[in-house]
Amino acid sequence: MAAGEEQSREYLRRHRLPELLHRLGALLLFHRPERPREFLIQVLERVKAGRRAEGEYPFLLDEANVDAMFSLLDVLGQGYIRPAQYREALKTLGLSTEDLVLEGDEDITLEVFKEGMKKKMLESWSV
Repeated sequence: MAAGEEQSREYLRRHRLPELLHRLGALLLFHRPERPREFLIQVLERVKAGRRAEGEYPFLLDEANVDAMFSLLDVLGQGYIRPAQYREALKTLGLSTEDLVLEGDEDITLEVFKEGMKKKMLESWSV
């Protein structure tokens, strides 16, 4: 690999640009705004405000979506899911599972699921 290519890869990794572009692309496809450039500018302004604690970060999912996702995973209606299901849900949304510490037999309730999702979504914007 050429030195310039390696430097470019390091730059992208260091600034977590692929993750940022992934999130922006997901928001574009979800909302499909008439004016995508203006939409992206507004999203980045919200991220900026969120980092300053002057507003909320843009989220792809609202609370109803998170509830629905949990219900789909909890097919038996037990009120909990397994850690592997939780991990896969995070991965499906493009959220990091690197620092996720879960016991193999730990039950993930709806509240734990919601809090974890919210935390991971916030972390995803900390680029």
